[in-house]
Amino acid sequence: MGDLSLFTIIIIAANVIISYKGFEDFSFFERYKFNVGSIRRGEQFRMFSSGFLHGDTTHLLFNMMTLYFFADTVIGGLGQLGFLVVYIGSLGLGSLISLYFHKDEYHYSAIGASGAVMGVLYAAILLDPHRGIGMFFIPFYIPGYIFGIIYLLFSIYGMKKRIGNIGHDAHFGGAVGGYILTLILRPTLLETDLQMVGLLAIPIVILFVLHKTGKI
Repeated sequence: MGDLSLFTIIIIAANVIISYKGFEDFSFFERYKFNVGSIRRGEQFRMFSSGFLHGDTTHLLFNMMTLYFFADTVIGGLGQLGFLVVYIGSLGLGSLISLYFHKDEYHYSAIGASGAVMGVLYAAILLDPHRGIGMFFIPFYIPGYIFGIIYLLFSIYGMKKRIGNIGHDAHFGGAVGGYILTLILRPTLLETDLQMVGLLAIPIVILFVLHKTGKI
């Protein structure tokens, strides 16, 4: 993990400032959160503004810590501009996936940078698939590509069963964004690490098949 880049600092600062504004100002929070009904009435800006709001300090801290730990891998592989493209693109695709799966639920709302952060995480895994990823409740590191596949399979399960107050569809969409944008920005991965590219595509293919067959 290297020094924080300017873009990483700006993104973290924006999340902190906007989130704390939302903590203190309910009308601000309501105005900029992801809400299907409002978006379908023309407020598409919510698809991006919601990614800078968080429910509480723990939610904010978890997302920003994850971003902090994996941003440098993406910047090292794609450059600072590439990192920004992955972050914003993954945020947008995560919101689009959420909108698609909840398009008829006008009350559905969501907040958080998780889609964008998952995009950065999945991009980092694609760029460095054998990097170990640790979790608080597991006393050992898991190879990144295994973690990525398991996490997205869990996200599919969460989408199907509506587990918890978690935007599983935004997480999945963000990860897909990170995957696709990384391959666009670094197409040589298709030549140098095709097997890993294929492995990390497995959950994406599974979701596509489940959706096509009406099982999700």
